[in-house]
Amino acid sequence: MGKITVVGIGPGSLLDMTLRAKEAIEAAETVVGYHTYIRLIESLIRHDQKVIGTGMMQEIDRCRMAVGEAVEGRDTVVVSSGDSGIYGMAGLVLELVLQRETGARPVFGGVIAGVSAVSAAASVLGAPLMHDFAVISLSDLLTPWARIKKRVEMAAEGDFVIALYNPKSKKRVRNIEEVREIVLRHRDGATPVGIVTDAAREKECKRLSTLADFTKEEITMTSLVIIGNSQTRIKEGFMITPRGYENKEAGL
Repeated sequence: MGKITVVGIGPGSLLDMTLRAKEAIEAAETVVGYHTYIRLIESLIRHDQKVIGTGMMQEIDRCRMAVGEAVEGRDTVVVSSGDSGIYGMAGLVLELVLQRETGARPVFGGVIAGVSAVSAAASVLGAPLMHDFAVISLSDLLTPWARIKKRVEMAAEGDFVIALYNPKSKKRVRNIEEVREIVLRHRDGATPVGIVTDAAREKECKRLSTLADFTKEEITMTSLVIIGNSQTRIKEGFMITPRGYENKEAGL
């Protein structure tokens, strides 16, 4: 049996990839991933490595092929952008490995953490995640939209900073508008909102807006939207959510 490892490659730039991730990719005999993610790491791939790339919506097939490679004796890595344990392939790979009889399982090499998209986007905006925050994906392919809306409602009511993955696609344009309407029931329309598209990639783009107006900005599937809480402010182009140190200093 070979070994299968799940690797988070970070948001895009090799400079943002961890050393452990880089070493795992370079040591593997087979590299498996979504075509776009394979392209992001192509400079690390050797000519003697086997590469299996698949398109969108083929996650189960991709992970089954990866497990198959490891079962046949090849050390295999499955790559995900950002952190593979955050909307990535870590859970699916683990499930597929553990479904097999003990004697027929490949060695599980673990999950190698990566710099997440939300961390990368936050760093571009300044310091929007300095207090409690919720991360919610607006993709309803695997989760009912009613459940997603309920989660948004609860996060908004709790005054969490809200980070939105998969905010919009060509077919899914209304969801982000509904989210805006939900959060507006709990927050002022002037609440800061940051939008980062292609964080840590060549075409990285940052936009600052407000809760009332942010859906007028260009938002895509590669955007990450961060909605501030009641204390979040914009100062000199930076989005900042206070941690509360000023209250401690004042003895409050």
